Amino acid sequence: MKGRRKKLLGGMVLSAALVLSAFSGGAGAVDESKSTSSDKLRVLIQPEKSVKSLKASLKQQLGERHDFDDLGFTTEVTEEELKQLTADKSLKVTLVNTLSIAEFEEEEGRIEALATPSDRTPWGIEAIYRNPSIQSTSGGKGIRVAVLDTGTYTAHPDLSANVEQCYNFTTSSPVVNGCADGNGHGTHVAGTILANGGGGSGIWGVAPEAKLWSYKVLSDGGSGYADDIAYAIRYAADQGASNGVKVVISMSLGSSVKDSLISNAVTYAQQRGALVVAAAGNSGPSANTIGYPGALKDAVAVAALENVQQNGTYRVADFSSRGNPATAGDYVIQERDVEVSAPGRAVESTWNNGGYNSISGTSMATPHISGLAAKIWASHPTWSNNDVRTELQNRAKANDILGGISAAGGDDIASGFGFPTVQAGDQ
Repeated sequence: MKGRRKKLLGGMVLSAALVLSAFSGGAGAVDESKSTSSDKLRVLIQPEKSVKSLKASLKQQLGERHDFDDLGFTTEVTEEELKQLTADKSLKVTLVNTLSIAEFEEEEGRIEALATPSDRTPWGIEAIYRNPSIQSTSGGKGIRVAVLDTGTYTAHPDLSANVEQCYNFTTSSPVVNGCADGNGHGTHVAGTILANGGGGSGIWGVAPEAKLWSYKVLSDGGSGYADDIAYAIRYAADQGASNGVKVVISMSLGSSVKDSLISNAVTYAQQRGALVVAAAGNSGPSANTIGYPGALKDAVAVAALENVQQNGTYRVADFSSRGNPATAGDYVIQERDVEVSAPGRAVESTWNNGGYNSISGTSMATPHISGLAAKIWASHPTWSNNDVRTELQNRAKANDILGGISAAGGDDIASGFGFPTVQAGDQ
């Protein structure tokens, strides 16, 4: 088989430059590895449109992981095959980018998770509900939240009743009931969004009546390929549209590199009616450090707050990535703008051993906003994704953040419009 594949490739007329993507720290540490095994590289192949039969021929010879229409298709090749492909002037061949969890662990991050929560309504829940005495939460009924992450421990007593979909997108084709979380990050994110109290002894999330679509797009090490993530984004959007349900897509992952597959997928999801929420990244406090996909115009970028009061408000964490000063102050979201902020330091939530853990990062801020979006949408089921986004922005404007480096009155590069919270009447 290998000999035949080599022969087929060798018979092609080959010519075009390979476009390599460079990676550096952005919304989390980036996995430099570009292969799923020692001899394979993940690539995106985009044939010229004029050569209509070439794409089908290449897919047949090389195999196909994901097809992205005019953007090309992804597959895995050896280094020798890559050299041959990149010499073909009728092809554009690029290595597929990798992204990672936007995590920033600190001293308060526990090595050993607790069997029971230290606080059933953690400080972030109390803050977003504006109620330090809150004992439980509610809301999110009928809304689906697709969590694209390291998976979820679906047997967790605080989450099991909410799980509606569980897929592994890190394999060659999606695996049903394959969203096991060997990292903990995805389980933590899911808990902040919709943990349901665990029957009386567990933790509460922002919208405990929402349904969880757990999409494993990252390895247990916390990194994943852009094509798998883009495919999962599109899948979530299509599932929402075909089933007539409202979908929030929550991504606590990122990279400093803008990826065309993910960018197109986020726009596709927005156009299909989904609301995309993503981490701003953990490369602050300097300006223009926001990561992708949070930096995209069609995604709600979330910065991280800490449980410290400064200038009469919560303070933006130093690690939280900042936006673009050139587009601050206008209350208009453009690329590389932080949109809103939410609790992100020392956040306690569910863990992948059935217990609880506290970690920090814009990864932890993002699910607070995803949960709030689900709660708002459940209260206004006729609203569009754009209506919900506008409501998040309006609530943020009403709760301006003045603490932290670069935080200021109005639309700033640190906290965006501010910190949106629950209001009376939210279901």
